[in-house]
Amino acid sequence: MDRYLEETELLDYSCLDILKLIDSRGFDKLDDFNKIKEIYNFVRDEMLFGYNVCDEMAASRILSDGYGQCNTKSILFMALLRGVGIPCRIHGFTIDKKLQKGAMTGFVYNSAPRNVVHSWVEVFYKDKWYELEGFILDKEYLEKLKEKFKNCSGMFFGYGVATKDLKNPIIDWNLNNTYIQSEGINNDFGVYDSPDDFFREHRQKMSKLKEFLYRNIGRHLMNRNVKRIRKGL
Repeated sequence: MDRYLEETELLDYSCLDILKLIDSRGFDKLDDFNKIKEIYNFVRDEMLFGYNVCDEMAASRILSDGYGQCNTKSILFMALLRGVGIPCRIHGFTIDKKLQKGAMTGFVYNSAPRNVVHSWVEVFYKDKWYELEGFILDKEYLEKLKEKFKNCSGMFFGYGVATKDLKNPIIDWNLNNTYIQSEGINNDFGVYDSPDDFFREHRQKMSKLKEFLYRNIGRHLMNRNVKRIRKGL
């Protein structure tokens, strides 16, 4: 299990800001079940859903941003878990960009890669691996989506969601797997010991121009759309 506890460049859990968070929240003083549960809830709801400048960011930088998407929230979640002695690994995929429609609009959506690099975290607890993906969207954002699409029953695709049941997605952890984008998965890369290993092999493929436009324009438009939804607009 030692390799699932290692600190890496991205999982920089000895960084002062990470240590301060662990100490101030008392994560390290909880039993293992509640370590996982409380850290999961923190990453889901206090790190708001939003789009960072890139996927390959150190956990401390993601924490400073205060928001994240699947890959960046996964990095922070893993760093906090390893920082309190909980073994974890990353599972990599691609998802269909259709599930981002609504958060992505206009030229941003049209110019985005069809297959978007995606990940979730697998956590080892009492001899079992749990697949945890339901931390990607904060509850406030998700509740506003439910209100916006209150007549939706069954499968829902869009606005950062790909689930069989928008009204009752499995996003709370209580010794179960959690999912919120899994129905959009179209390619499985398997499990990796760390996000560093994963992104070395599966970095999002974009031209230099598209990468520049995403970093400087596209993600800001996407974050504006997300904020409008969270406000019920």
